[in-house]
Amino acid sequence: MKALFIEYPKCSTCQKAKKWLVENNIEFEDRNIVLDNPSFEELKKWISMSNIPINKFFNTSGMLYRNMGLSKKLQDLNDDEKIKLLASDGMLIKRPLLIYNTGVLVGFKEDNWNILIKEQ
Repeated sequence: MKALFIEYPKCSTCQKAKKWLVENNIEFEDRNIVLDNPSFEELKKWISMSNIPINKFFNTSGMLYRNMGLSKKLQDLNDDEKIKLLASDGMLIKRPLLIYNTGVLVGFKEDNWNILIKEQ
């Protein structure tokens, strides 16, 4: 299965991750998070696959997150409400996202991504 790489092309971290994928010969489908934001259903599935808490999917350093005051508001939302919020705007989602046959990676930490090579 080809991995799905979800990125914001102007993001330097996404650019590093994409370069890593190419250098490690990982086949992937590229998707712009702004032009093709993940749907509620996709996010629900990926969050479940990832075993990562939903709050880790939020781009906490993003301007939109800060402008919306989400650091305080998230504690009052249930999981579905958080996922609906993430699905409303790709800029709320921490990126890049890499969805592959055995899991989901959020953000780019090379050590974590090296595990992917071992699983292929």
